[in-house]
Amino acid sequence: MSAYLPPRRLILLVDDDPLLLDYLKTVLDHSGYETMTAESAVEALQRVAEREADIALALLDISMPGMSGLDLALRLREHTSVAFMFLSSVDDAETARQAASHGAVGFVVKPVDAARLIPAFESALARADEIRQLRRTEANLNAALAAGRETSLAVGLLMARYQTDRNTAFEVLRDHARSSRRKVNEVAEQLVAAEELLNGLHGAFAGRLKGK
Repeated sequence: MSAYLPPRRLILLVDDDPLLLDYLKTVLDHSGYETMTAESAVEALQRVAEREADIALALLDISMPGMSGLDLALRLREHTSVAFMFLSSVDDAETARQAASHGAVGFVVKPVDAARLIPAFESALARADEIRQLRRTEANLNAALAAGRETSLAVGLLMARYQTDRNTAFEVLRDHARSSRRKVNEVAEQLVAAEELLNGLHGAFAGRLKGK
């Protein structure tokens, strides 16, 4: 029986230099990635339209004729879910600032060193995965909060009791619901009811202590 091999992660390479594209493709292919290339921002957008869901990361050359890598990055950030990193021939503070302000998860400087390229990609992919997970959590959280008042109240109670953030409180509530094979709203209703019962008992105890 053959061992299971995870699918190769797809990287979109965007640069107007075909020789550099071929070099990048060779290095990444040999490192276990799947790659596709584009020699312009317009061609890159076409590739994204065809396979957006499959693209784990895009490497964008900052300086390209026509639409620049920075302009392409804005398109990707506003209209797609594709994470991106930049490739630049300039290594200075201003370029790095621009990359960060556009939402890049990594930065590679020309001339490209193969020994440094793969670690840079691995770091950028890890950051991209973190961002995707946060977006999924936020989407799940917003859907759950919109589904009922009890879930919102339960998340608030957990945040106050355990001094945690909203995402963590929701994740704990959701995981508990899954482990007990129940809906999040059902667990939330029970939690809110328990809190109301405890508050009522607290008032009753306070009244008795005053009467003594």
